[in-house]
Amino acid sequence: MTGFGAGDLTTVAGRYVVEARSLNHRFLEVAVRLPRDLAPLEERIRALVQGRILRGRVEIAIIRKAFTNALNDLKQALDLSGTPDLSMLVGLPDLIKIEEPKEDLEEVWPSIAGGLGQALTRLVAMREDEGGRLARDLGERMRRVGQRVDDVEQRAPRVVKDYAARLSRRIAELMGAVPVDEGRVAAEVAIFADRCDISEELTRFRSHLTQMRQTLEADGAVGRTLEFIVQELGREANTMGSKANDVEVARDVIAIKGELESLREQIQNVE
Repeated sequence: MTGFGAGDLTTVAGRYVVEARSLNHRFLEVAVRLPRDLAPLEERIRALVQGRILRGRVEIAIIRKAFTNALNDLKQALDLSGTPDLSMLVGLPDLIKIEEPKEDLEEVWPSIAGGLGQALTRLVAMREDEGGRLARDLGERMRRVGQRVDDVEQRAPRVVKDYAARLSRRIAELMGAVPVDEGRVAAEVAIFADRCDISEELTRFRSHLTQMRQTLEADGAVGRTLEFIVQELGREANTMGSKANDVEVARDVIAIKGELESLREQIQNVE
């Protein structure tokens, strides 16, 4: 999920600005940009991020406030337009050199961790807001899938009856006045009924859909579990479509698969 959070901190060497930004990504990927003298802290920073966020591309940028002020001074001196962006600043580490005391990393780490924690808290809050909106959208899509499954279940018993009627008419057209072997017709209908029976698929589909609703309401990271459930729903839908041998059922199954594809895409944003 996307989100943004900012924080600031002060050490003996000056003030820093911290930005945490997240983008949609199937796995967790952490990118860290720091002043050179803080580079040894990169793994600690990664560990803090990994302790708060489980999925998405997370970009962490920490820059000295003096660097931002110097760039603003340069902007005014050259009469340039626009506002310095932190992601741009960290990409220009050698454009402006700020002479400041070297940091004692162990001494400044608590301050760095505090500023980063502040930014991550705000980032997580924004992601949670987006997660709430996403959950409502997923719930609505699952409701539509459930309605389509209801339609399939109502249609399924009529498929065999319609087939039996078509078969009887066809035999009558071909045989004319010749007596029809009703036992043979019944056997053909029974074979067709067994071949197109989707009751088991419907039961499993409903079970997976219930599990998906329960998972969506659960606490913690559920994205991977939801992905797996959608994959299983897709398999059951494919089987129903291939076995039912009915235009109306096929139409509903196509609609179900369309909703499942939308669910799959959205779920990739769920942590």
